[in-house]
Parts: sequence; structure tokens; C-alpha cells
Amino acid sequence: QVRVVESGGGLVQPGDSLRLSCAESGRTFSTYATGWFRQAPGKEREFVATINWSDGNTRYSDSVKGRFTISRDNTRKTVYLQTNSLKPEDTAVYYCAIGPRGLRADAEAYRYWGPGTQVTVSS
Repeated sequence: QVRVVESGGGLVQPGDSLRLSCAESGRTFSTYATGWFRQAPGKEREFVATINWSDGNTRYSDSVKGRFTISRDNTRKTVYLQTNSLKPEDTAVYYCAIGPRGLRADAEAYRYWGPGTQVTVSS
């Protein structure tokens, strides 16, 4: 049973930073990727970033490029999303998910999802 759990969300002010964590457990895949997505109230789920476990290659959405950084810790089986210079429009529930290697941005490609962690950016 594959399990994915996010943590690290919270209420911050514009310009602040948060580090989100995605801890994975269960079956080990030989090659896969972990992606971060987010969903704001009344909006569709949006791709944020993804990382291949095998080679560490990454991909970002244009809206977060240069502000967010995705990384992985192979030993801890954890993926991090460092979010800097947060803006009110970054407010959303952030989800991580396991999918196929290949830096896919479409949510449909990801099979295992966590329950999400809330990030609220407000002054």
C-alpha cells in the first residue's frame, strides 16, 4: 500500500517562505516521479512542480519558476517544496502525488495522492 502525506503548510504573510514536505511509504518503484499540485477555492487543480527520483531532473510551472524549488531526499523518501517570496495568489491546498517518470504536468498521470496541506498567504 503506497501512502503519501504532505506537511508544512500554514498561514504566512506575503514575501514569506514555507518548506512543504511529502513523505512516501509503501511499495518502492524502480522509476517514478513525485509532483506537487495545488488547488485554490473555485479553481481547478494546477501543476506546480515535479521531480524524477532517478535523475533528479525537475520541471516547474511558469507561475512559480524562480520562487519555488523542488528537491528529494532518497534516504528519507521525502520530497520537499521550498516556497519563497510567497504571494496571496499562492494560497491553495498543496498536494503531492506519485506518478511516472517523465516530468509530467498533467494530474491524470499521477496515481497516488496525499490529503493535502493548506497554504494561506495573507497580510
